[in-house]
Amino acid sequence: MKRTGAWLAVYALEQIGARFTFGIPGVHTTELYDALNNSNRITQVLVTHEGGASFMADAIGRLSDSIGVLTVVPAAGLTHAASGIGEAFLDGVPMLVITGGPRTDTPHRYQLHQMDTHRFMGGLTKATFRVERHDDVVPTLFKAYDIAVSGEPGPVFVELPVNILLMNGEISELPPFKPPQVPRVEAPAGLARAAELLASAKHPCIFAGWGARDATSELVRLAEWLEAPVATTLQGLSVFPGNHPLHVGFGFGPSAVPAAQNAFGDCDCMIAIGTRFAEIATGSFGTAVPENLIHIDINPDAIGANYPARVGIAGDATAVLGQLLDALATSTPRRPAQPALREQIKRDKAAYRESWYRHDAAGIVNPARFFDELRRAMPDDGILAIDDGNHTFLTAELMPIHAPKSVILPTDFNCMGYAVPAAIGAKLAFPGRNVQAIVGDGAFTMTCMEILTAASNGLGVVYYVFNDGELAQIAQAQSIPYGRKPCTQLGKLNIEGVAMATGAAYLPMNDNAAIADVIARAGEIAAGGQPVIVGVRIDYSKRTAFTQGTVKTNFARFPLNEKLRFLTRAAVRRVTG
Repeated sequence: MKRTGAWLAVYALEQIGARFTFGIPGVHTTELYDALNNSNRITQVLVTHEGGASFMADAIGRLSDSIGVLTVVPAAGLTHAASGIGEAFLDGVPMLVITGGPRTDTPHRYQLHQMDTHRFMGGLTKATFRVERHDDVVPTLFKAYDIAVSGEPGPVFVELPVNILLMNGEISELPPFKPPQVPRVEAPAGLARAAELLASAKHPCIFAGWGARDATSELVRLAEWLEAPVATTLQGLSVFPGNHPLHVGFGFGPSAVPAAQNAFGDCDCMIAIGTRFAEIATGSFGTAVPENLIHIDINPDAIGANYPARVGIAGDATAVLGQLLDALATSTPRRPAQPALREQIKRDKAAYRESWYRHDAAGIVNPARFFDELRRAMPDDGILAIDDGNHTFLTAELMPIHAPKSVILPTDFNCMGYAVPAAIGAKLAFPGRNVQAIVGDGAFTMTCMEILTAASNGLGVVYYVFNDGELAQIAQAQSIPYGRKPCTQLGKLNIEGVAMATGAAYLPMNDNAAIADVIARAGEIAAGGQPVIVGVRIDYSKRTAFTQGTVKTNFARFPLNEKLRFLTRAAVRRVTG
């Protein structure tokens, strides 16, 4: 039989269960978009910028059982999308990146968009493919999907040359799709030793990351069996319920909130699940872990990479934790509840929150009061998209997350501009769920025109723009050692004008008195299918525990002469202004 490469690509995408494609059509992909238009299973989403497309695809891969798919032109479209592809790569998010490509049936050089895309994509994806024959289109896309979702997930790049997409070619068969086989889970080496270490520990603790996103019930059972406090990574904020009495917060070292620092202070055995102990998760590697570290991760290369593990177990978090719980049940009595521990966590959380409440200032919005009201108004399964900036750590420290897979944010690649389009991807994946975004004004300016995509598709997403007129996280990091904040002041941003330009509603939130009414009104408007932009006049004057702790950690590593130089310069600038 004869089929175009475009027809074959759509067939393959339908078989793997793709629900959406994101991108902007161009001369190399017109045939692909025409074929996609005939599908009754796949919805094409036109974006305003391919960077937004990649963040939307990222959200699909993080939250749903489908895979995010980019359909972009090579060269310019691909380079625009690179930030979101890189974010998915470092954060472990499955994604298919599909481009057209220059013709391969002609000897001409210097064709439109002709560049070595595979060399470019080699450092941002798990694998790259160029299809040379029509017979290879479907098998290649099936293989790309398998690689993207297997092991530690990530993006995979497939180039479909324009002559393959446009022209009919002979194919021998349409191969059926066979879902990737879940590896058989044997009792991993080290499981018995891990159970022994936990049984003999006086103060066991749990540190959980994004790799445990499907293991929330197992984590809760383990925490309650061991009566162990649980801290999460930034990306893993939703893997353990923030309203559980054993939840202590994000991180556990000098950059963590007091509840986490105190609960982990005498930890003599730590079980770390689905975390690589990366820089943000450890407050710039300022955390100290006990000698008895049990490290579980699907990527064996991550185990012991930054902190030596007494026991390392490579495997899927859900499967390994299930087996560990079975081993504990047969060898270790369940620990009785520790009222003192739970009460200490509760007191520490309340005291930290009260410290923010005492920081009230007139004519501006207190972050703790804002997040308390947002938590009251937001359903437990509501989805929160968070951007990169000072607001990231405010949210992590002040907004308890109650349900699994209800928070998405950029971490290791650390892209500003993530939240606006990612929230759109979340709403497309789950139209019946409440979706809101927390974004700083600097990050907002990067992708705010993507709200046009939300309006065009009738998506009621609420965007809370924390507006202070500067790049706050970097400005704070500058002000401590330098005494000044070069190149972080933003131009005057008319947020209401952005709403008018994109078809969104606009609501101002200028002080604490407005918080409850504005959040309620934004929810009402969004329920009708219109995106809402809320301009929040946020008070950034109080620094988060993460910012304070991480600055101190990094400063402590400086050689003595560099410490003296920084301190002298800061002192002189304070005196001289």
